[in-house]
Amino acid sequence: MKKARSARLPGLVFIVAVVCGGWFLQSDIGSGSNMYFHARVLDEVIRHIENDFVEEVDVDELYELAINGLVGQLEDPNSRFLPATAWEEERIRTQGDYAGVGIEVINLDGFITVSAPIPETPAARAGMRPGDRIVEVDGESVEGWVHDQAVELLRGRPGTSVRIGVRRPGVERVITFEVTRALIHVPSVPFAAMLEGGVGYIPLLIFNRTTTREVRAAIDSLAAEGMTSLILDLRSNRGGLLTEGVALTDLFLDRGKPIVEIRSRSAEPEAFVAMREHVYPELPVVVLVEGISASAAEIVAGALQDHDRALLIGAATYGKGSVQSLFELPGGNVLRLTTARWFTPAGRSIERDGNAGTALLGHAPITVQGHPAERPDLGDKPRFTSAGGRLLHGGGGIVPDLWVLQDTLTSGERAALDEILASANGFFAALQNWAVNYLGEHPDLEPGFVVTDADLESFHAALQERGGEVSLETFMSARNTLAFRLGSEVALLAWDDLGRFRRTRGDDAQLGRALELLLAAENQAELFALAGSPLAATAPAQGAPGSGDGPR
Repeated sequence: MKKARSARLPGLVFIVAVVCGGWFLQSDIGSGSNMYFHARVLDEVIRHIENDFVEEVDVDELYELAINGLVGQLEDPNSRFLPATAWEEERIRTQGDYAGVGIEVINLDGFITVSAPIPETPAARAGMRPGDRIVEVDGESVEGWVHDQAVELLRGRPGTSVRIGVRRPGVERVITFEVTRALIHVPSVPFAAMLEGGVGYIPLLIFNRTTTREVRAAIDSLAAEGMTSLILDLRSNRGGLLTEGVALTDLFLDRGKPIVEIRSRSAEPEAFVAMREHVYPELPVVVLVEGISASAAEIVAGALQDHDRALLIGAATYGKGSVQSLFELPGGNVLRLTTARWFTPAGRSIERDGNAGTALLGHAPITVQGHPAERPDLGDKPRFTSAGGRLLHGGGGIVPDLWVLQDTLTSGERAALDEILASANGFFAALQNWAVNYLGEHPDLEPGFVVTDADLESFHAALQERGGEVSLETFMSARNTLAFRLGSEVALLAWDDLGRFRRTRGDDAQLGRALELLLAAENQAELFALAGSPLAATAPAQGAPGSGDGPR
C-alpha cells in the first residue's frame, strides 16, 4: 500500500526533531543506561506515531529528521548527518575520483544536458560537447529524468560500456556515443598559467587526495617554462582534507617547522610539522584569499603567513578553525562531527563564533564576482607576531597582509541581486541553462564577446519562466554583476577554466596587485616591504612564529 503524506507532517516531524534534539542533549544524560533508556523511549514514540497517528506517515523520514534535530541542537554548522547519497557526493568531492563517463550535467527543459565534459575523460574523447541533450541511455528514454537519476545510470564499474544518445543543436538525427566507463579524476588544480615576467599562477579549488601532487607538478611545469615567482589562488577554495593542507604547506617550509596543532576535548594536542627539506626555498609566493577561503585553505594560508613564507593578499577568510571527524553509521550513512579545533604555528585560532562564518557570506559586501569582501575591525582582535616579527591577528578568519578589495556592489545593486536570488527558483541552474543555450546559438563565439542588454533581457525572461517575479527595471539595476556572471559561465563552457580566467583576469584587482608586486620584488623579504608589511629588524632568534596575546 502506498504511504500517504499529510499536510500536517512537516509540523509533526519538526516537533519530533526539535524535542528529540533538546532531550538527548540535556545535561543529565551521562551514563550508558540513561542513553539506552532514552533511545528506547524515542523508538516507542516513533512506533506509536507510525501505528496510531490519525494519518499515515513516512517513518524513515521521522527518524532522519529526529537525527537532524539532535545534531542541529549542537548549533554547529559543520556537524551534520549525511545520508548515504549525500555522503557519496562528499566522498567524491574530497577523494577526487569516481567511476563514470566524465561529464557534468544539468536539467534543461526536461532533458539531462551536458554542461561540460571533464577534459581527458571517456566522454570528452568520444566527442560529447556542452549543450548535448541526452535523450536515451542504453536504449531507454530519459526524457523527464532528474539529475540524480541520470548520474546513477551514467556511473558504473570501470571497463563497462554505456550507449548514450544525444540531440545536438543544428543536427537533426540522434547522435549515439559508445562510451567505456573509467575511473574519473576531478582535478583540484584546473590549470596553471604563466603570466608576465615569469610569474606563475595556480588556482586551487579543493584539497582532495591528489592536491599536493597536482600543485607540485604544476609548479615544476611552470618552473621549466622559466617561472621565478608564484601566485597561489585559494579564493574559491572551501577546504577539504586536512592532511593535504599539511602536505601542501610542507612544500614551502624547512623540515621540523610547525604547520598546525589540533586540540580536542579528550586527547593530547597533536602537532603537524614539516617532514621534508624545503622543496621551493627561494620562490617568492603570494597567496590570494577571500571570504570563501576556508578550512584546509586557511591552514595553508595561516602557516605560510606565520612563517613569513608567503604574502597574503585579498580579504578576510571564512574562519573555519575546526576539524570534523567522520563516523560510519548503518546503511551507508555518515555522521560528520566537529571533534577538535586547530591553531596556527603562532597559536592563532581563526574560528568564527557559531554561525558567524555563514553570516559573513550573507551580510558582508559582495564583489561583482560574487565573493564576500569583509574588512573587519581589527581593534579587538588578538595580536600575534610572525617568525619575522610582522604583526598578525587572530580571531575570525585569516587577515591578509595586504587588503585589496574588488569592486563591490552598491547597496541598490545588492538589494536587487538579493531580490533576484530570493524570487527566482533555481537561479544558478537557470544561469547554466542560459549559457548552454547561448553557446548553442553562437557556435563561432570569440573570447572577447560582450554580454548585451538584450542578452540580459533574455536571461530575465528565462528567470520569469522559473517563477521569478522581479521587474525588468530591478533586474537591470544589477546588470554589472549579472553580465559578469553570464559572460563567465559562457566562457567556462566554451573554453574551460583557463578560458574563463583569461576573459576575467582584467577585472581582478587582487590578481593585478599581486602581479605588480611580484614583478617589482627580487625576493620574499622585498615583497613584504613593498606591501607595507616588512620583516622586523630583529626577528625571533629561533625563526619560529612569535608569541601573541591570544590563547595558546
